[in-house]
Amino acid sequence: MEKIRIQKIIADSGYCSRRKAEQLISEGEVKVNGHPASLGDKADPKNDLITVSGEKIKAEGVPLRYIKLYKPRGYVTTMSDDLGRKSVTELLEKIPERVYPIGRLDKDSEGLLLLTNDGAFANDIMHPRKHISKTYRVTVSEKVTEDIIEKLMTGVDIGENTITAPCTVTVVTEEPERTVLEFTIFEGKNRQIRRMCEAVGLSVKRLRRTNVGGVKLGMLRPGEYAELTKQEMQILRNAMGASDKETGSGRPGRRNTRGGNRR
Repeated sequence: MEKIRIQKIIADSGYCSRRKAEQLISEGEVKVNGHPASLGDKADPKNDLITVSGEKIKAEGVPLRYIKLYKPRGYVTTMSDDLGRKSVTELLEKIPERVYPIGRLDKDSEGLLLLTNDGAFANDIMHPRKHISKTYRVTVSEKVTEDIIEKLMTGVDIGENTITAPCTVTVVTEEPERTVLEFTIFEGKNRQIRRMCEAVGLSVKRLRRTNVGGVKLGMLRPGEYAELTKQEMQILRNAMGASDKETGSGRPGRRNTRGGNRR
């Protein structure tokens, strides 16, 4: 059998994403037939013994799974946590395959999280070139002015020499002690929404992701999950394909800053 790059074999097995596999190889956690692997090495998935941190990789015959989960607040999206915090994997114990999150959702946030054991699919969703949209419902303590909305939409400095890309922000509801905003962004920097709000003086009380690439959270309750339907899979594939065909950046232009109750 033709040899395949080791990181692809690991990703195809469902152990982790290809990017994570490359990291594990670099850290010396991957061995082929008992010998440490290096980036660029190839192996025969049928005849070579591949281990990651001592665990044997099942190179073939693993069913591919595509899951959407309502991540509750208080759970981390890492596969394990040195601090003993609850991981989303604890919510998926009835799924026999090892699935891992596509992207991140911080511990204090909640909402839609996609998980899979299809490494190629996960890489496509997360690749910056794809500009897959992500929508969040965000509750802040302060009144939000037109000037703040404009700053959020056009890009703000969130530190580390990083300016956010243009996005859409609408006001859903306004009350004396809170404002509910809806953000749609096309990038995925660490804790991006929270850092954007902090940059313009807003205090986030609640943050919930409701949509990824056109797939909606729907009627799921915190801690519940469901297999992605064929229609939802097609929606995601269409979103990835549409971004490939765009000649521009794939990001939205500026639009009306006030949306009333429009989502």
